[in-house]
Amino acid sequence: MAAQNALLTVAEMYRADALTIEGGVSGETLMEAAGAAVARAVAARRPPGTVAVLCGPGNNGGDGFVVARLLAGQGWSVRVGLLGSREALRGDAAVMAGRWNGTVAPLAPELLDGADVAVDALFGAGLSKPLEGMARAMVEDLAARAIPTVAVDVPSGVHGDTGAVLGAAAPASVTVTFFRKKPGHLLLPGRVLCGDLVVADIGIPDRVLDRIAPRLAENGPASWLSGFPWPRLDGHKFDRGHAVVFGGTRMTGAARLAARAARRVGAGLVSIACDPPAFPIYAASDPGTIVSPLDDSGSFDDLMADPRRNAVLIGPGAGTGPATCGHVLGALRAGKAMVVDADGLTAFADHSTDLYRALSDRCLLTPHAGEFKRLFGIEGDKLSQARRAAARAGAVVLLKGADTVISAPDDRAVINVNAPPELATAGAGDVLAGLAVGLMAQGMPAFAAGAAAAWLHGEAARAVGPGLIAEDLSEALPAVLRRLRGDS
Repeated sequence: MAAQNALLTVAEMYRADALTIEGGVSGETLMEAAGAAVARAVAARRPPGTVAVLCGPGNNGGDGFVVARLLAGQGWSVRVGLLGSREALRGDAAVMAGRWNGTVAPLAPELLDGADVAVDALFGAGLSKPLEGMARAMVEDLAARAIPTVAVDVPSGVHGDTGAVLGAAAPASVTVTFFRKKPGHLLLPGRVLCGDLVVADIGIPDRVLDRIAPRLAENGPASWLSGFPWPRLDGHKFDRGHAVVFGGTRMTGAARLAARAARRVGAGLVSIACDPPAFPIYAASDPGTIVSPLDDSGSFDDLMADPRRNAVLIGPGAGTGPATCGHVLGALRAGKAMVVDADGLTAFADHSTDLYRALSDRCLLTPHAGEFKRLFGIEGDKLSQARRAAARAGAVVLLKGADTVISAPDDRAVINVNAPPELATAGAGDVLAGLAVGLMAQGMPAFAAGAAAAWLHGEAARAVGPGLIAEDLSEALPAVLRRLRGDS
């Protein structure tokens, strides 16, 4: 995992703090730096006014006391509310409370009356149970008033590892976190509640990551660009793989969208294999796509026997009958790199173990939430769902959505966050599957190909913007690839 893109779980962040303190940096120093970062975020967004600082009973509350002291020194009118008693504070939080010379009021909604800004320093990413009592009432009141809010670490009530809301959470205008992002900053609904996310340097050295060895990252080129299959001056199309897309007879647009995407992302040759009745439709489409009719049961095996056809996509518009299952299992027996999408997944809903037994880490499964539930039936947060599914299937799983998670069987995972809402349109998933199989045809491993495809998909959609339809994505891709390669 690229160090700059690493995501830390709550437990890993605690370890990063501990390793830093072992290295000679005091907890007080870290807390002062954290509070200073939050104070800067408040001051950068408006001139001095009235700020309500809501402090919890732990280290997040300690950060809040630092914020209060620093903003008061900059001319702000500061109100501090504390959940619990000052005497109950421990450790660095108690030290920072002792450095605050102002009044500390019991936590109550009245603290927000007339406030221009609120600082949510109640609970951080380590919260593990639903908010209740005054803490919940305070958060619900904060949300109802819609006061501009700066959250410390995460908005109180957001689980740092899953992004789930534990009882209640108020949306923040800005969230300031420290050293590295956490999964809950990127997974929904936490990502929406965080507002603008600021990652502050508080003095934790990057070298602690060597000892933590995180297995999770935010998806981006840093994770896979070094292995991206750019064309070589001395290469030719046969070096760039031959992707095969199986096309159905009813929803023929799906396979055509996927095949075009595979060509755009660089596959040397792309074929659509189809039953004879659909041949005229596919043959009349893109002239650069080869169309291979499957005249009888043996023609599929003949197609798969050619080692030059090295990557296969089955699913978009393929139908959910036994023939689709047979094609998937046959391609896997032939040792092809595989993307199984849409109908290719649903076809195995009632006998998923048949699919699991045939899969390998050279295979990429690309379900949306409904397909995932039918195939795996795994409950839980999105990240753990994808990881458990990848381990069960022995394949890479790309669980689609605005917060797409790509997970490998060895527990590596990335979260993709560049997908705009315009991607929620028919055919967009077919393009994503086509990008992935096109990259795999060029030799990119399934995990890297899935991550790269998801990112390229999002960037192409952002380039198009409002009015996007699936056909636009492949046409936007060349400009995205130019920027990725650094062409002027």
